[in-house]
Amino acid sequence: MTFEIRAIAPDVLDQIRKTDDAGRRPRRIVEEEGGSPLRCCLRRSRPGEAVLLAAYAPLRRWAVETGADPGAYEEVGPVFVHEEPCEGPQSKTGPGYPAAMGGPRRVFRTYRADGSILNGHLVDGHQSADPVAASILLDTLLEDPETAVVHVRAVEFGCFLFEVRRGVLENPTTSDAPVR
Repeated sequence: MTFEIRAIAPDVLDQIRKTDDAGRRPRRIVEEEGGSPLRCCLRRSRPGEAVLLAAYAPLRRWAVETGADPGAYEEVGPVFVHEEPCEGPQSKTGPGYPAAMGGPRRVFRTYRADGSILNGHLVDGHQSADPVAASILLDTLLEDPETAVVHVRAVEFGCFLFEVRRGVLENPTTSDAPVR
């Protein structure tokens, strides 16, 4: 199985940097200590970086693209993104689950093509912090033909971290998105 890890798309980032998915201006924060998970580039913020805290509706955005109707499963939640456009995800260790997005506990939520939730899988900190173990679990979840998309979220805050879709490994040397 192959999959694609998706950060928030650049065109969507341009929109939520002005007005977020709750209809508000995002909150500007200069990171004192760093460590906030950035959904634009899938790494942690650094001390002194200017970031925005914005509301984001990942299932709504996916539904617009696919024609799904998530209904009550549509959620709006907080995400951190760079204040200015960045280079996006830069995988330094190869494709697959981004190690920087691991954490104490994660939930991998699977959704059907119609937008309804299929399942939620609680992932402990050990498995979430291990890109190989997390990638194996994602492969397993995507083997289910009912799974159309997986959202990875932080358990403690409920924040969306990134989206996972089935992918096709065409030419790994020219692909813009990490594919496993």
